[in-house]
Amino acid sequence: SMSSDVELEPWLTSLGYGLSDAKRSARAELERAGLTRPGKVRLSTEKLERAMAVLQAKFALHCTSQHCIDWAASSGREPALCEPRTTCEHCGGSDNHRAVADLLDVCRAHQVSKLVVVGGAPSSHTELEKLLGHRLELRIVDGTKPRTHDRAKADLDWADLILIWGGTELHHKVSAHYTGATGANRKKVILVARRSISQLLAGAMEHFRRVK
Repeated sequence: SMSSDVELEPWLTSLGYGLSDAKRSARAELERAGLTRPGKVRLSTEKLERAMAVLQAKFALHCTSQHCIDWAASSGREPALCEPRTTCEHCGGSDNHRAVADLLDVCRAHQVSKLVVVGGAPSSHTELEKLLGHRLELRIVDGTKPRTHDRAKADLDWADLILIWGGTELHHKVSAHYTGATGANRKKVILVARRSISQLLAGAMEHFRRVK
């Protein structure tokens, strides 16, 4: 019956092989694996899972972002430019996801696992928790509520990295506890005066590039 197969071209597009070059390469790989042959326009549904595994093993789908291009080049697989952008395996087509992926790479390289973010809007806090909470140990400090010196000192001692989110909801009294840190703790503190999450994380990246 018709329902037991799919049209090959649209299926490849849905996976991210929307550009003609990528589609041609993907198709050739499926032919090499004996899953289809030249001229066939449909693929039986029982072959879909295997076809997906074959493509996944062969190609690293990436978008046009330089970080994602670099990631694909070092993936050990053959880089393939994706379309639509949301099928990029590295960033999922989102600035935030891309910034998170980049930051996590750098954090791993610098043995950073405990991150404190000071400031930012409540909606950003929720988003940060969602993006980073399961990847890093994360403490978020509300920049509008008083924080005792002792609590701030405990954050400083605990953290590998502290991002002060300037230009957001952040009282000077709160940020001063961190920016006024001395000794080894002072080196952990980065002030980023930008509003978006992707810019905040990019600010952290710049810091790592400077300390290298």
